Parts: sequence; C-alpha cells; structure tokens
Amino acid sequence: MSKLNYDGPIVLVVMDGVGLSDETEHNAVKQAHLETLNDLMQKYPCAKLGAAGKYVGVPDGDMGNSEVGHNAMGAGEIVLQRSAAVEDAVNTGKIFDTQTWKDIVTKVTKNGSTLHFMGIYSDGNIHSNTDHLEKMVVRAQKDGIQHIRVHALIDGRDVPPQSEPKYIQRFEKLVADLGNPDYKIASGGGRMVMTADRYENDWGMVELGWRTSVQGEGRQFASATEAIETYRQENPGLQDQYMPPFVIAENGEAIGKIRTGDALIYIDFRADRAVEMAQAFTYNDFDHFDRGERPDIYFAGMTEYNEDLHVPEHVLVGSPVFRHTLTQHLAERGIKQYAISETVKFGHITYYFNGNSYVVPEGEVEEEVASYLEPFNTRPWMKSAEITDKLVDAIKSNKYKFLRINYPGGDMVGHFAEMEPTINAMESIDISIKRIVEEVNKLGGITVITADHGNAEELADEQGNPKTSHTTNRVPCIFVDETKNAQKYQLADGDFGLANLASTITLLAGEEPDAQWLPPIIDLK
Repeated sequence: MSKLNYDGPIVLVVMDGVGLSDETEHNAVKQAHLETLNDLMQKYPCAKLGAAGKYVGVPDGDMGNSEVGHNAMGAGEIVLQRSAAVEDAVNTGKIFDTQTWKDIVTKVTKNGSTLHFMGIYSDGNIHSNTDHLEKMVVRAQKDGIQHIRVHALIDGRDVPPQSEPKYIQRFEKLVADLGNPDYKIASGGGRMVMTADRYENDWGMVELGWRTSVQGEGRQFASATEAIETYRQENPGLQDQYMPPFVIAENGEAIGKIRTGDALIYIDFRADRAVEMAQAFTYNDFDHFDRGERPDIYFAGMTEYNEDLHVPEHVLVGSPVFRHTLTQHLAERGIKQYAISETVKFGHITYYFNGNSYVVPEGEVEEEVASYLEPFNTRPWMKSAEITDKLVDAIKSNKYKFLRINYPGGDMVGHFAEMEPTINAMESIDISIKRIVEEVNKLGGITVITADHGNAEELADEQGNPKTSHTTNRVPCIFVDETKNAQKYQLADGDFGLANLASTITLLAGEEPDAQWLPPIIDLK
C-alpha cells in the first residue's frame, strides 16, 4: 500500500454553513456565481458528508451546527454532544439527582428566594431547548420552589425568524396548568442584541443583558407578549433575534431583578453564547464592564462552558469527552499546524476543533482577525479577504504542514435569510478559495474543502417563509490534488460524516490514524 507524501501543505477549508441541495429557488449556493467552487466539485473527487444528527453526536433528525461540526472534524469519532446528554438527563430525571440541583433547591427553599432561568429561549435545540426548562419548572414546583423568573433571549435564528410569542405563551399555559404559582417571564430581548455575545466580540451585548436581566433596567411592559406585540407594531419586519430589550414590571418596578440569595440556571447547553455571562456572574476579577453591586447567587450551567477553567463551577450535566483529537495526534508527531478565522468563528476552528480546549497544541499557531460589529448582511463579504491574506502568507512561509481556515459568511450571513447578501458572501468565499488553491498547488500540497453544516443553501422553508436556521443537508468534501499522490488514492465506499475527516487528514499527512477513530474517506491503492 502506498504512503502519501506531499511536498507542500495540507490545507483544510471550512465553508461555514454551506450545504448541498438540488433545489435552486431559495439556494444562495446555487444562485451565486461560484466559478471556482463549481469547477473544483466537477474536476476533483468530492464526497458528500453527513453533518447533522448521528454524524455529529446529536439526536437523529436534529440539524448540525458549528460547535458539533468542528468537534466532529477534530475528534475523529462520534462524541455524544451536550444536546443529547442533556436530553437524556432531563428525560430520565437524572438531572434532578445531581448535587447541583439538590443544592439549588436547598438554597432557594431555605431562603424563600427566587430561582431564575436565563438563556436562548426556543426549542431549536442548537443552544438550548425550552422543553428542558419547562420540565425543570415542573420539578421545581414539586420540590417546593415558590418563585421562578425567566430571562428570555428571544431566538428567531435556530427557529423561524418571527416565532414569538409562541414559546412565551407555551410557558404561560404551563404555569396556568400548575395552578398559577409565582412563575413569570421577567425580561427578554433578541439573542443578537443582548447577553449572548461570543468570543468576546462585543462585551456591550453582555453588559446590556446584565442591565436588563440582572438590574431590571430598560423599557417596561406589563407582559412579555405585550412587549413583543408592541415591538412588532413598531417594526413589522423585526426578526426575533434583533428584538430590543424589555423588562416586565408591576407598578413601575421590575419583577425579576436578580438578588443575593437567589439561584440561576443558564439553560444553554452550548458554551459559546453562555460563557461570557457565566464569567460576569462568577468571576471576582472582572473588568469588561461595571457590574455595580454583583449579587451573590448560586449560578449553575446546564454544562461547563469552559472545560479548561471549569466555568461555571456548578453544572447539571457533564461535558463531552474527547479522547484524542486530530491536532493532538499531529502535534505528537511533530507536525506544525496553523488555524485562522475571524472572531465570530475563531473559537470554532480552534477551541471546538481542539476538543473543547483552549490549550494550544504544541507547534500550533492560531490567528484571529476582528470581525465587523455591524450587521453581517450589510458587510456580507465579512473578513474573507483578510483571513485569506494571512493564510496565504502562512502557506508561503513553509512553516506548517497542516493549516485550516473557517469562512463564516455562508452561516453568519445566511442567518438573515436574505438572498442577495448571502450570494455576496458565497462569492467572496469563492474568490478566496481560488487564491488558496493556486498557492497550495504551486507548492505541491492538497486543499480539502468542506463545511460544518448547511444553511446558505436553504433560505426559505417549504411555504416560502424566510428560514434563518441551519439545515440537515449533507456537505461537500472536495480533494483538490494536482500532485502525483492523486493517483495513489480514491474515494472509499461507505457512509461518511465529518468525524471521518481526522483519519483522512492524518493519512494525507503520511501518518497512521488513531486506531479508535472512524475510517478515512479515502482508500490508498
């Protein structure tokens, strides 16, 4: 059997949110002028990889996302993800047997205080699921908790863009069925406006969430439904994810301020949009904004949001276990690596790819380019050119054998469900890929082009309504190889997913894959 040996580098290009679909009408990938990408898919071996459900360790039928997609690429095996683990813990009741849940019940009932819930508020099951919250509310009543307040980050991103007040009304019906205890929604606002920043791109979002949810400052309404209906009247096209903040008040006083002695469960099981608020509540040394008088509360996460630093200290469900990642495997063999993206996906191509770890593998260089703070549909090219400049420089340096890049546009712009900007995003990526492929080919390397999940290929649902969420479609995996090695392998037979990439990259690097990994997508001749 031949062993592969490239003079040049192995470059992994991740087109975030770019899936495969034969439909054209609402498909920005097909409607865009992608001269390079279309040519590469026709000319070189191209596999179609599973990037949702069982292929990435989430419940079957669930869409993929950037977290689990990059986890799978880097892990080399199917790792049971937080969403599946939390689903199991809630449905079996194991979550209520944890010391964390017992401590929350003891603290709140002893103090006669309030249990707060905060997080992305929908059943999209990408960051969180309101079904989990509702089951915890039912159990909380059985356990004697008298006061509950919910601080809802309105979604409209992993679910249809104008879903509310569906989830709010569902909660209100549940409370009515429980006999109308003192359980209320206390505050809210769009997930892209407050609280749910990620990768420290905009701490101002977190500060706004703190002022709204913790301190009860902001525009007041009698109910969450009134708030949403009012904002819709003022701006009929407003997407839920951009809903302005609101505070529920009675007699001019916010009903849900978070006070010393309370407890709070952050309902997100995904880390990236939860960890900054977790830090704001739990860090003594904190300088990102003035918290005022920080309430002394019992803060718990559905899972850990930073496994290296164990943030938060108290969790309800354990984190995924990554045994031996691709980057560890290559580092142990002396292979130098390079990773780059812009801020909004930097953590995915580094932290998530490295098995939910901020520890940089030996010999790896990670580079971040600051993302725009303006809405991405007004800057749909994003930082494609800038990150490509830096990647090309890294390729030319001959310092690295394995390099990887994430282009966020298909996902971040696709989440607006607007055709023209998403086409623009795809075309800027296409131009960038051409530059990478030309440079890699000059040096005698190989470019592997894939995606972490779908989005841009499906911007409307079956009724023609805007679709801002991810998809369950397969994603491409193109092997752009102009070297003599191209004659030494072929696409293997089988049903492959993103987790098969680790063994594939290792094989391309001329090394033996980890024995526990899934098999490679290619067979050596």
